[in-house]
Amino acid sequence: MVALSVIAMAVGTGTAAVLMAPVALGAMGFGAGGVAAGSTAAGMMSSAAVANGGGVAAGSLVAALQSAGAAGLTSVATAVVGSVGAAAGGAVGWVSSKFRG
Repeated sequence: MVALSVIAMAVGTGTAAVLMAPVALGAMGFGAGGVAAGSTAAGMMSSAAVANGGGVAAGSLVAALQSAGAAGLTSVATAVVGSVGAAAGGAVGWVSSKFRG
């Protein structure tokens, strides 16, 4: 049987992941006005452009992050972010419950 604390940890971290995703994207430099100069996003975009012969490939990680930074997460991306956050939180909660005895 799964402890209530593990379920609470999973729900909490899944929710936090969805709520914090736009904040994290903005902090990295992916925004509505494009990529912020000198940011982590600018470095990622530069590296992607060099690797692809001068352009950022459509559908690449950098392109997807910029799209999410500009327009927000799609419903599919929201579900993925929430699921990954919940899985990570549930795993941490489960492991910590094993050490609490």
